Amino acid sequence: MPSTTFQHTEVLPLGKDATTEYRLVTADGVEVVEAAGRTFLRVEPAALTTLARTAVTDIQHLLRTSHLAQLRAIVDDPEASGNDRFVAMDLLRNAAISAGGVLPMCQDTGTAIVIGKRSEGVLTGGDDERALSRGIFDAYQELNLRYSQMAPLNFWEERNTGSNLPAQIELYHRDSPGGASEPTYEFLFMAKGGGSANKTFLFQETKAVLNPKRLARFLDEKLRGLGTAACPPYHLAIVVGGMSAEFTLKVAKLASARYLDTLPQAGSELGHAFRDPDLEQQVLEMTRQFGIGAQFGGKYFCHDVRVIRLPRHGASCPVGIAVSCSADRQAKAKITADGVFIEQLERDPARFLPEVTGEDLSDEVVPVDLNRPMAEIRAQLSQLPVKTRLSLSGPLVVARDIAHAKIAERLDAGEQLPQYLRDHPVYYAGPAKTPEGYASGSFGPTTAGRMDSYVEQFQAAGGSLVMLAKGNRSKQVTAACQAHGGFYLGSIGGPAARLAQDCIKQVDVLEYAELGMEAVWRIEVEDFPAFIVIDDKGNDFFATTGEPVLQISFH
Repeated sequence: MPSTTFQHTEVLPLGKDATTEYRLVTADGVEVVEAAGRTFLRVEPAALTTLARTAVTDIQHLLRTSHLAQLRAIVDDPEASGNDRFVAMDLLRNAAISAGGVLPMCQDTGTAIVIGKRSEGVLTGGDDERALSRGIFDAYQELNLRYSQMAPLNFWEERNTGSNLPAQIELYHRDSPGGASEPTYEFLFMAKGGGSANKTFLFQETKAVLNPKRLARFLDEKLRGLGTAACPPYHLAIVVGGMSAEFTLKVAKLASARYLDTLPQAGSELGHAFRDPDLEQQVLEMTRQFGIGAQFGGKYFCHDVRVIRLPRHGASCPVGIAVSCSADRQAKAKITADGVFIEQLERDPARFLPEVTGEDLSDEVVPVDLNRPMAEIRAQLSQLPVKTRLSLSGPLVVARDIAHAKIAERLDAGEQLPQYLRDHPVYYAGPAKTPEGYASGSFGPTTAGRMDSYVEQFQAAGGSLVMLAKGNRSKQVTAACQAHGGFYLGSIGGPAARLAQDCIKQVDVLEYAELGMEAVWRIEVEDFPAFIVIDDKGNDFFATTGEPVLQISFH
């Protein structure tokens, strides 16, 4: 029956947030003004700049207490695999190093994202985006962060902006939670790296997916396909429905940041969104059966799951999937009459570290001396099974997207493959800025899959026979390794600060210095952790974890 009575509902009706703790950043630049019988809050642009700079600083170095507690729970879980516990411990150590404020937790310091909601009584002068961008600029200039934004000069050519701007800034109006007498400006700050951003997916489904068995089969396939390139354990978000595709994806991103946790847990005829905690638990249990675990086998593919149902057009049923990765970088903030506040993140992550030795965490670790000829290194790896944990020491060559493209152009032109790719394993990575007194800035692995198209060509030319990065690879890489005697080693995605402090002893530019972090580097490493993922016999650890289970259903 059509409704003849107007009733308004917010599509995302959030309840009161009674759990987030805030700390005062400053009381400067904020003033209460009474005029025309109303209360206004005047916010100077400098206050917005200070908030943005502080937010970027905090989220690059600090994590939420709840996230760290989840990592500790993995270490304490007797059902966790040795590899699960090893990854969790490495991420906790990384958090403790990053909290020192020198090395950011991840080398991909991300795209800066700001979502602001301002009530009517907040007066700022109107150029809020500029003031926030200035704070982001200042943080990226002052801190040991990486510039990742590429400006298109024309359709084909790009250049790094050298500032990590532009940022994604979205500003909205909202009613003040306290009414007109309590004007407020609320924010969510995020830093989203390429790994997790690239694991945001939209699927245009139909009503047929709104069936327990069909949805279970759908998610079993799609969630396995996420792989490990975005550094699990994940905070996973699934959104079903949406008035438009872009809204579905936006809700998925917000849900992965736990920003929508206070949504209702039941729907209504008005059409608002709701969370389904029961389905969340069922999906979480599904992911624990995959065998992927925290990157290299186990049950902790996800920390937690958010499942949100949205209204939809009758002819559409978009499904959005998004993750927040091990660099779980976000913080809420607010400006009130009392000043500028930001979410209190954990400043003592070391308290979550147990007294555990390496023997408690996993199976035998095999040392690999990289100072030997490539043939000897490959001969040793050939004797070890997939999933073997390694400790690498010696020289690595570092090259990623642009360097691979340039070297491929040289091969296409009839030139030889550079000798350094023949003599040394290649690490797919790009460093953040190097702090004074350190050998390296944060220097974790990048997603291996982006280099898949080069592997056959490079290996046929005698190089890239041992590759090191994060995430799963395509079947063409497995075939190339089998044909040419190559190996792909997985590095733990996430602990970039720990690798810089404890494992990387020297960094030198080999070629393409003008490319900045995309240059070809030579680094010396010591006890660098890795796992055998693909061997020279055609075995791929991720091959078995990617096969959907057909006879499953939600209840």
